[in-house]
Amino acid sequence: MELSPEYRAMAFVSSLQCLHLGGRDGIPVRPTRPCATRMSSKGFARPRKIFKYTGKVRPGTVSPKRSVPSDIMRPSYADDGIPKEKQPQKPWEIEIKSDEDIEAMRISGRLAREVLDLAGRTAVAGASTEDIDVVVHEETLKRGAYPSPLNYGGFPKACCTSVNEIIGHGIPDSTILNRGDIINVDVTVYHNGFHGDCSETFLVGDVDPEASRLVRVTYECLQRAIAVCKPGIPYSEIGNTIQRHADANNVGVFKDGVGHGIGQAFHTTPDVLHFANNVNNGIMRKGHVFTIEPMINEGSARGVMWPDGWTAATKDGRRSAQFEHTVLSKGNLFQV
Repeated sequence: MELSPEYRAMAFVSSLQCLHLGGRDGIPVRPTRPCATRMSSKGFARPRKIFKYTGKVRPGTVSPKRSVPSDIMRPSYADDGIPKEKQPQKPWEIEIKSDEDIEAMRISGRLAREVLDLAGRTAVAGASTEDIDVVVHEETLKRGAYPSPLNYGGFPKACCTSVNEIIGHGIPDSTILNRGDIINVDVTVYHNGFHGDCSETFLVGDVDPEASRLVRVTYECLQRAIAVCKPGIPYSEIGNTIQRHADANNVGVFKDGVGHGIGQAFHTTPDVLHFANNVNNGIMRKGHVFTIEPMINEGSARGVMWPDGWTAATKDGRRSAQFEHTVLSKGNLFQV
């Protein structure tokens, strides 16, 4: 998930959210100073504002960042967190990838899927989201790849784990999964110079019918969006398709997370909006590669950002689900 252009354009420190958005390449960055003043020896300052979590999930303990062997090819941001790839100046300027590039991306995508499947097997009651991250990190390295989220904009882990009301970018930590939870695991690997990106929402044991329905409808939104992809179709049609199916099922589409172009850059054009729109983000062409990753909320479509600057949660505390595929063109066909 990438933050939408509108969300990226914001730059604020909210008394509740304590977040500055609008860092380089749309990367959220933490505030440089606390969002509320502490009491000092010279007198009383403003009372500290307490962040109000919207659901039951709370931050756990985050372990130290894991290392990557020096013989693994590393993306441009691996050392300092800042992507170095030049970005297009206009949203409809989209890279046309060669057949060789697309085959390399197909390999990256297959490796990402293998790792995601192994992560899903780890998402059981009693496991922590940290346990999932360990599997993703180690299995990515075993395949000669780099876990793309690691140090992207300073992100501390190899994958994103988003439980129940967490919409996306959840940081793996000591949080324990319980039977009845749902969890999205988002895996991206960097192999031979190209990223491959996918995610899935997993059920932890038996879940209630409402959770099962949310996950099913979210998957259907993704599949319907993929089905409309072909050369000559505006990227806006992806969002229109998702919105229609979401509305028909009385669920909300989170608007502040978008799909994105992908390749040698982790995130690039096009911005793939998942809601009804007529924004000119380009026309699908042979050689385009991009992700579709709708975030569908059980209730309100709105979200809030946690103080960590990464974790997005539903505003009403109800659950959210997500599925993601990387879509690439092969001749006049678009495939996952």
